[in-house]
This record gives sequence, structure tokens and C-alpha cells, in this order.
Amino acid sequence: MILIGMFDSPYVRRVAIAMTLLGLEFEHRNWSVGKDFDRIRDYSPIGRVPALVLDSGEVLAESALILDYLDSLAGPQRALLPTEGGARRQSLRLIGLATGAVDKGITMVMERVFRPEEKRHAPWTDRCRAQAEGALAELEKHCAQRNGQWLVGDTMTLADITLGCNGTYLREAVPLDLSVYPHLEAHVNRCEALPVFARFHVPFDAPTPAPLP
Repeated sequence: MILIGMFDSPYVRRVAIAMTLLGLEFEHRNWSVGKDFDRIRDYSPIGRVPALVLDSGEVLAESALILDYLDSLAGPQRALLPTEGGARRQSLRLIGLATGAVDKGITMVMERVFRPEEKRHAPWTDRCRAQAEGALAELEKHCAQRNGQWLVGDTMTLADITLGCNGTYLREAVPLDLSVYPHLEAHVNRCEALPVFARFHVPFDAPTPAPLP
């Protein structure tokens, strides 16, 4: 399989980490949504990453779809997302909060990267920041309740992977100060201390907008 996208994207990174934990080998195409936009669109028409090219030649885009497919390959005993019940609902809730926070963070970054300074709209970015901070505050409560344990159950799940990747992006790329969420920050740091996270960490590199044809 071929994974397309740069590892400074939290979405590409969480797929790479998941594939590694599941023992699934892949080739990597280190393509930027800026300068490699047209190449990416050959596989993902919307021009977003990650995209995963399967051995059959089929292409899956959007990390949630890719991760669902990877769990189906691994089977229910090894899947990174709990397969049923309260554990699954709780995991999905936490993933939704972490994803919502990083989506708003990416919006703030794209406003800075792609829009000229004189055309940026502060009330819009302030609203995005408030939404991201609201999600992080809710995640902080959960991390405090877990008191240093994994987010759901006794083992690392996709919720932990997502929060780890997204938290790092938020503090490096936006940047947001995670120290105001001490339990969340400690959880992100715990994830980042793992070799599989270190393997796929690269410093944030803002994309250079490519001219549209």
C-alpha cells in the first residue's frame, strides 16, 4: 500500500502510526498539499491527504475511512477502535472532540498561510480558537479523570493516537498553549515519548500555495 501525504499533517500521521501498530507495511509519498497539489489530485480528486492506495489500485481518502478499513484488515481482536458498546461510543466521542479541535486549528493555520494579512478576518479566527479551546477543555476533563491511564480501557486505542497527533499539531502549528490543559498535555507527551510517534514526527512545515490552473 502507498500512503500519500506529509507527516506534519495529524491525519496522515495517525494513519502511519496505526498502520505500524497493526503491522501493515506501506510505501510513503511525502507530497505536500501546497506544491504537490496536482499530483495528489490524481489520487484524491479533492486534493486532500491522507490518501491510501491499496494493493488493488483502489484509493481511499479521508483518514477516518482509511482507519476503518485498516481495522477491518486487522480484525476485531487487534482493531485500534473498540468494536462495540460503551467503549466504542466513548472512543468515538473523544475522537470527535480531538478532531474538532484540530479542524479548527487547521482552519486558523490555513487562514494565515493562504490569505493575505490584510484580508484576514479576526472575528472568524477568534471563533475557531474558541471552538478548539472548548474541545480541549472537555478533553482535559476526561484526561484528568483517567489520571495517567489510556483514554479508554487498559490499552492504547485510536482515541489516544488521535489526541496525541492532534495535540502536537495544535501546539506546534497554530500554535496553542497546551500547558493550560495539564492532564491533556501530559497525555500528549506520553504518546509522543513512544518510538512509533517519534518515528513519524516531523516539524510543521507550512504549505506553499500552488497556483491554480
